Parts: sequence; structure tokens; C-alpha cells
Amino acid sequence: MPLTPREHDRKYGELDHVIRAHLGRTADEVEPLTAYLRHTWRTRPWAVPIAEEQLRAYADNPPGRLRLRLGEFYPVPDVGLPDSEIQAWLARLADRLEESVESGQAPPPATPQTRWEWHARFPELAQFLGGWFSQDMPDEFEDHDAALEDYLTSTDSGLIAQLTGELHDLLTPPLDESDYALAVAVGMEVDPPAPYAPGAWLVALAERLRTP
Repeated sequence: MPLTPREHDRKYGELDHVIRAHLGRTADEVEPLTAYLRHTWRTRPWAVPIAEEQLRAYADNPPGRLRLRLGEFYPVPDVGLPDSEIQAWLARLADRLEESVESGQAPPPATPQTRWEWHARFPELAQFLGGWFSQDMPDEFEDHDAALEDYLTSTDSGLIAQLTGELHDLLTPPLDESDYALAVAVGMEVDPPAPYAPGAWLVALAERLRTP
């Protein structure tokens, strides 16, 4: 019997966060798990030991092909490893999480270092950019201002306030233009309007959102 959403979250919810933090990266990289720890310690510290427990349980009791086909277990996405190495990799991740919990040490604050971390830290910015500035934007709106106006008139005020706060958080520390380019790349598939570079456009966008 396939997993219900509640069963999935209870058994594999945090495991899924850890795995998705590694998608698009090589499994032996350190930065994806560091990014997960940095963000999760800051926002949901109680989830770190849950992730460790779920990873270790899956590594110790991997599902067979039949149970995966029936949807009774979480199917680990492709992380670039052969099936024979998945268990050991999950166990290594669990060990690192356990070390972090037992030492109480979280990675120091830093600019997001992975695409997953940009999405996790600025979720409404990612939703805004991906929903209104995708590659289809030129077919749907006259220009960037029209897309922004559509967002403002069709989106709940609480989400607009969240986007405003996320932009404030993003623009407060000094960042390089390359960091701003990574920030808009969480969802934006078109260039900022001329003559703006990504950083300058984000500043202008923040000013527009703060204007009643």
C-alpha cells in the first residue's frame, strides 16, 4: 500500500530534506550537508536529530525492490551513486549529523552556498522569481514592471510581507554581484530589466515593495 503523506513525513520527512540538499551535487561533497546543518540549526534545530535517526534507520533497513515498486518506502533520488553504495553513504551522513548534535556545534552563519540553501533560506523570493520571471514571462507580461504588478495584485499580503522581509535579509550583508546573481538564479529565467545588474534590481525591487 503506497505511503500516505503523513506516513511519508513521519518516517522520511527529514531524510528527504537532507537528500534534496544533495541533488545536483556529487555525493562526496561536504558543502551540501553543511548547508543543511547551517540552515536547519538556525530555523528548526529540533529536526537535526530526527534527520539523523531517519537516515540511520533507512541505512540499517533498506527496502527491497518490491516494496519500493509498491510505494511503501521512500525511493532515494539519484545522487550519482550505485545502489550498492547508498547505505554506506546514508550512514556517513547520519554520523555527521550525530556529531553535530552531540557537540552542539552548528556551521557559522554564511551566505548560502548551494541552490538548495538559497531556496530554503529565501522561499518566497524563489516562488516569486520562478512564478513571475520564468522563461515564459515575455509571453505573459509586457515587461518586468507588469509582472511585478501582477504579483502584487494577485498575492496574499502576508506573502508579500514575507518577500519584503527576505529581500531585506538578503540585501543587509555586503555581498558580491556574483552572490546576487546566484540569488536571482533560484527561480529567475530572464535577465533583470536594463540597465540593472541583479544586485541593483533587487535593491529597486525592495524599494518598490516598501512603497505603499
